[in-house]
Amino acid sequence: MWLFNSSVGRKVVMSVTGIALILFLTFHCAMNIVALISGEAYNMICELLGANWYAVVATLGLAALAVVHIVYAFILTAQNRRARGSERYAVTDKPAKVEWASQNMLVLGIIVCLGLLLHLFNFWYNMMFAELFHIATAIPPTDGFELIKVTFANPVYAVLYVVWIVALWFHLTHGFWSAMQTLGVSGKVWFCRWRVIGNIYVTLLALGFLVVIVAFAIGCAPSLCTGSCC
Repeated sequence: MWLFNSSVGRKVVMSVTGIALILFLTFHCAMNIVALISGEAYNMICELLGANWYAVVATLGLAALAVVHIVYAFILTAQNRRARGSERYAVTDKPAKVEWASQNMLVLGIIVCLGLLLHLFNFWYNMMFAELFHIATAIPPTDGFELIKVTFANPVYAVLYVVWIVALWFHLTHGFWSAMQTLGVSGKVWFCRWRVIGNIYVTLLALGFLVVIVAFAIGCAPSLCTGSCC
């Protein structure tokens, strides 16, 4: 099948899975912002999305998308390296119009993957996984608000998450317009428009995550009891 056997097909798969993951990040960001408004409301969402069959199915689907996206990224990178052959070792000047993110997508992707593993350990393992398999944790699996407070109160975790979000921003600013181009957005006018739209959208998305991290890191988070900010 051309989607899996051809270079263009693999790029289409990368683009579709990438856009799907951006949509998930949008939902995740909106959910995190709720934690800045009300701890009770955030925990209600956590309970709704806890160890329920639909949440488990959605998690498995999301994991499949992420795995496919990552695997295809490495396949395409290896394919490009083979195509260049010995020329990849030649010393050349950096093209003026080539973005830094474009030339370092693999490195950025690795940082994003490492950040994802950290996030899964800090939150998914202590919430859904712990609830599914009845694992005793210091914080109840349904108390996601307290878990956020404890995690980002640790300055090491806070800094690591900021680095992760910055790397994600670089990765997505290139990935968004690249995906649109692969999926057939042609013409100078609309290509430029999608590029601007993508940069604005991804920047707002990253800022949403960063605001939550910084707010909890400096202790300016709503109280679980009153819902009022410091």
